[in-house]
Amino acid sequence: MIITKSRDSSTNWGVYHVGTHSDAQDYITFLNTTDVAGYGYGWANFTPTDTIFKVGNSNDTNKSGDNIIAYLFATLAGISKVGSVVHSGTTNVDCGFSNGARFVLVKRTDSSGDWYVWDSVRGIVSGNDPYLLLNTTSAQVTNTDYIDPLASGFTLTSSFTAGTYIFLAIA
Repeated sequence: MIITKSRDSSTNWGVYHVGTHSDAQDYITFLNTTDVAGYGYGWANFTPTDTIFKVGNSNDTNKSGDNIIAYLFATLAGISKVGSVVHSGTTNVDCGFSNGARFVLVKRTDSSGDWYVWDSVRGIVSGNDPYLLLNTTSAQVTNTDYIDPLASGFTLTSSFTAGTYIFLAIA
């Protein structure tokens, strides 16, 4: 998972995630919108490796003359998991952790949807869990049970809308 942002201009937060599309190197989504990933030039039609990623001609990943920051995330056994999941009903997401997830970022990919963030500082418990939406300026929401703890990762509850989602989880 790669997140890029111009440090000099007001552009979108470009996101690459292998789970956004079967041909992910050609698709970009944005951390600051609810948009479905779209075909674009954000990643230069290049599938990132564990040592190299490329950006294309999109202002959201490579605006001429701007300084761009990039945050890179990968799956590391027992530490972090980058993945996708088809959710319906109650879905356990096994990340291979031994004490559950302390941070979870989730975004729907088969339809528009928000970027949800939960963390253990605010609480990931059975019952209502405070979460933030990264694509809004709204205060945290505290009255909904979308996620529950799972020793090996996290559980999406039946309150969460059915669909296909990408995620980043950190132990």
